[in-house]
Amino acid sequence: MKFQELLKNISHTHAELQIKAVQSVNQALTIRNWCIGAYIVEYEQNGKDRAKYGEKLFANLAKELKTIKGLGSTELKKCRKFYQTYPLLSFTIEQNLLPDSIRQSATVELQNTDNQEIDYTRLLLQRVSFTHLSVLMTIENPTKRRYYEMLTLKTTPSVRELERQINTLSYERLGLSADKDLTFEQIKKTIAVQTPQDAIKDVYFFDFLGLSSQQNFDENDLEQGLIAHLQDFILELGNGFCFEARQKRILIGEEYFFIDLVFYHRLLKCHILIELKVDKMQAGHIAQLQTYLNYYQAEIKEENDNPPIGILLVTDKNEALVRYALPTQGNDLFISKYKIQLPTEEELQNFILKELKRR
Repeated sequence: MKFQELLKNISHTHAELQIKAVQSVNQALTIRNWCIGAYIVEYEQNGKDRAKYGEKLFANLAKELKTIKGLGSTELKKCRKFYQTYPLLSFTIEQNLLPDSIRQSATVELQNTDNQEIDYTRLLLQRVSFTHLSVLMTIENPTKRRYYEMLTLKTTPSVRELERQINTLSYERLGLSADKDLTFEQIKKTIAVQTPQDAIKDVYFFDFLGLSSQQNFDENDLEQGLIAHLQDFILELGNGFCFEARQKRILIGEEYFFIDLVFYHRLLKCHILIELKVDKMQAGHIAQLQTYLNYYQAEIKEENDNPPIGILLVTDKNEALVRYALPTQGNDLFISKYKIQLPTEEELQNFILKELKRR
């Protein structure tokens, strides 16, 4: 063995075992918090002196447990919620850690519980941190929560990114899609933006505007609404979008033109020009946006910038027209639909079950 090989072996072993150590600590913390929740529920239901504490139970517990870091009143309530949300963890935890009544009921329920569900719960315990689970257990709809569990298992997002996926309605976006496999792949890519295709969504939801499909509104109303809800709009656009201008005026020859919205994408290092339309896509819309892109490429783009990207937002699009109207070379212009109301919840349970089988 040479010296460099020795270094490599030591570094590799350290890295591998350090990861396992962190995973072990995270798993132990998750088990501890679940057990704390189980003890609290057991006490609330059967404690001999529970009436003495009543609503002050958590405050008194936190006071007595103040020497244990991270077990304040809020955290203790979170532990109870965790136990109530994930009761099947009882099948994966050492029986001597469980209260008697929970251990007995778990033994009975085990006979009637699908092995696949137990394996799935064990997988969550092994691979999802308690911090992530704390976000997931705030989702009351079980199917919706299962979707975000699956997304977490498949993409290992940061807690902040998981919250962003929830806030930007990726679950509802999947429900709206005709091709759920393709949409799910696109959603996973938005978690780690590397290409323009990763950053641009097929469908955007503007439900925060409070508009309905029966209302009459024009492009100015839509634009004003998005600017008034700029924080929600940027959240829906995704990672890396930085607002730069509204109705950006440019001079081409002797004629002024106005670009609806201009952003700069800090990850892709380029300008993103957005044109808003309140009707379905037309070939003229593409030509208009392509003109703006050509102008930005020639006149605005800095030396270190990547080529600008255009997003045409429409209520509907003709896929055949898209295929023939877009430039045959380059991928700098995207056509996306937007919805002002959320879709109904359908077809998701079967999709989620199918995806979980792929893990």
